[in-house]
Amino acid sequence: MAWELQAEPTPLYWRLRETLRERIRRGEFAPGARLPTEDELCRQYGVSRITASRAVRDLAAEGLVVRQQGRGTFVAAPVVQHDLVRLTDFVEDMQQAGLQAESRVLAQEQVAAPAHVAEALGLSAGAPVTELWRLRLGDGAPLAVDVTWLPPPIAALLEGEDLAHQTIYGILERRHGLRIERGEYLIEAVAAAGRVAEALAVPPGAPLLRFHRTSWAATGQPVYHQERYYHGERVRYRLTLERRGRPLAEAASTIRTFEPVFER
Repeated sequence: MAWELQAEPTPLYWRLRETLRERIRRGEFAPGARLPTEDELCRQYGVSRITASRAVRDLAAEGLVVRQQGRGTFVAAPVVQHDLVRLTDFVEDMQQAGLQAESRVLAQEQVAAPAHVAEALGLSAGAPVTELWRLRLGDGAPLAVDVTWLPPPIAALLEGEDLAHQTIYGILERRHGLRIERGEYLIEAVAAAGRVAEALAVPPGAPLLRFHRTSWAATGQPVYHQERYYHGERVRYRLTLERRGRPLAEAASTIRTFEPVFER
C-alpha cells in the first residue's frame, strides 16, 4: 500500500494521519479497536518508523486514539457535540449529541438540605429536601452522575414517577404545565471521590467536571439544585465568542456557541 511519493508534496506523516483518520471515520477501526503497530504501519504504507510515530502521535494529541503503555494504540470514542446555548435536560443533550440516553436511579431519600443547597433553593438551612442520585449513560457507557436536590413542592409532583426513564423537566412541563425558564451554571474541575468515583467506575482522584445548576420555573419557583459530575475523559466544552466594537459595559452577550464535546 506504499504511496507514489514524488507526485505529492504533502508531508508523509500528514498523509498517513489523514488516511488513518478516514479509516476510523468509515468504521474500519471501531471504538476500542487496536490500531496496527507502528511496524505494521511501516510495512503497509511503505513509510519510516518516524513517520508512523508522528502520525499516531498527532491522532493521540487530538484524542482520536489512546496509547496504552505495553498494550498498543486503541481507537477512542468518536467526538460528538451539541449546542448548549439554551437550557436542556440530559435526554435532549444526548439526542443532540447522537447518543442513546439512559439513566439509573442509584438512591432517592429525604435529607436535611446542605447549606449551599438551601441557599440555592431559597430554603432555611437543614430544611427537608429530596436527594436523588442518578447514573447517566450515553450508548450504554457511564457519562455522568447527577445529585439533585428537590424542594418539597417539586418532589411531591414527582412522587411515583419513573425517574430512570423520564426527565424531571419533561414530567413538570408535560404533566403539570410548569414551564422551566432558566438555569444558572457554575463549572469547575474536581477530583473523583466516594460514591461518585464508585458510580463512574473511575479511581479516586480521577479528573471530573462538576456542574452546579439551579433551575427555576417561569413562575420564579426554584425547581431543583443539581451537581452533575461528568467523566473527565468523556466530555470537553467548546466556547465560541465574538468581539464587537461596542464598549464592554454596553455589550450584550457575545456567546454564540457553548458546546460539550462527548467521547462515545
